[in-house]
Amino acid sequence: MERSQAATPPSRSSLRWAILRQAIKGPASPSVNDHSIERCTKDVSRKTPGGFKLISCCPLNGELHSQKNKFQLGTNELSVCYTLPIDGEKELIMIRRSDDCIDLDDFKISNKFGIDTTGLVCCWPSEEVLAYFCINNCEMFRSKRVLELGSGYGLAGLAIAASTDAFEVVISDGNPQVIDYVQRNININASTFGDTKVKSMILHWIEELDSEMLYNFDIIIASDCTFFKEFHECLAKTVKSLLKNSETSEAIFLSPKRGDSLDKFLAKIKDTGLDYDLIEDYDSKVWNLHQKFRNENDSWPNYDEDHCYPLLLRITLQKPKTASTTKPP
Repeated sequence: MERSQAATPPSRSSLRWAILRQAIKGPASPSVNDHSIERCTKDVSRKTPGGFKLISCCPLNGELHSQKNKFQLGTNELSVCYTLPIDGEKELIMIRRSDDCIDLDDFKISNKFGIDTTGLVCCWPSEEVLAYFCINNCEMFRSKRVLELGSGYGLAGLAIAASTDAFEVVISDGNPQVIDYVQRNININASTFGDTKVKSMILHWIEELDSEMLYNFDIIIASDCTFFKEFHECLAKTVKSLLKNSETSEAIFLSPKRGDSLDKFLAKIKDTGLDYDLIEDYDSKVWNLHQKFRNENDSWPNYDEDHCYPLLLRITLQKPKTASTTKPP
């Protein structure tokens, strides 16, 4: 009598290919095996729905959608309502891609412009934390020119425009498809921004910058933009070239360590002539959630602080060294 053998679990690489295949092909009628694969892919995927859940959000559909919005959604698109945690709650309506959906044309555009498609995948946890941090520190943006780099759908930039008295907010990304979404989201929420000027733009860190932008921004923000090491040098130079030459100017990055990526970027920051402070515990609520996710597997399955917990990186211009005042004998 033959002894039955337990099924060999799929490898991590095959599971990641399964995620890509599902994203390209779209949802299909699941089989029993598909459900098993789906459970396994959650163990290797770094993307998580909801993230830190610092800002309440819900999808708009059906009657609620038709009442609140007067815009058309394309295939594989959805609209989400974010309720910003401020006095006299404000809402942001954002259009984005449906979860786990990507098109072959996305890769063609990615190859054409030498950019990645991560901004189309989801609103990443670091972006939500960045938006929350900026809302809770709204006074620092008063009357300031603000630039968001690598914005994705632009939650942080839109939140600043809606909840602070910033003079101007420019939301940028290198992916033209992403910027199309950002501009649509700006148009939808225009009445929420008050006197703050808000615009979108395509910005490639490796290209020469428009002279009108040089040294023009009081604050630069970015989330999870230090992952690709080949862009570290040009990203650091972009920050230095766009920050206003002022003692109060700074760039605020929220980025997980992601192996040695963040450390390597910090080295480039120093090489470029910038200073920085790296802060692990920068908000009590975020820190407490981080500790909870580390200790409770059910709260955030597959939570890995190296990839999920964003550190606060505050980048400033290096102060000029003062000449020695020692008199010769």
